[in-house]
Amino acid sequence: MLKLRNAQCAMLNVQLCVKKYAQLMRFKQALIVVALPFFVGASFVQAESPKNIQDHGKAMLRDAEEMVMHGGMGDGKAIVHHCGEVVKHAEAIIKSLPLTDEHGKEALPHLQEAIKQCKRVTEMGDKVDPGASLNPAAKARAAAREAMKHLNALRDSGA
Repeated sequence: MLKLRNAQCAMLNVQLCVKKYAQLMRFKQALIVVALPFFVGASFVQAESPKNIQDHGKAMLRDAEEMVMHGGMGDGKAIVHHCGEVVKHAEAIIKSLPLTDEHGKEALPHLQEAIKQCKRVTEMGDKVDPGASLNPAAKARAAAREAMKHLNALRDSGA
């Protein structure tokens, strides 16, 4: 009698395992059906026009200049605000860059450097001495300027 119960328990455990496995496989298939269009769709997204990229670049450079200017005046809140705007524009440019174009590829590391330096400024916050956040802000501005050189070439090449 005891052996029969053990065998029945073993059989129930196997059935439960099979059911759980089947549920897991159905979930995996559903996840693939839902997620696949996002990944496939992302590969077909076209780059924005050079004019739109250029507009973001001009706004990014304007905010970078104002960020350093406010740093020189000691306005910590304005530094952090303009730094956030630089990051916003740089990320928009990165998303819309035609990475097949050589100028887009050359601008990318400079945009990433501007984002990195601005995130340092944001981590410091507006309560620190503005002189302390001025160094990474100046580096972000230099990176934004360098990126703009490549973005101007992108526009001029008609990509």
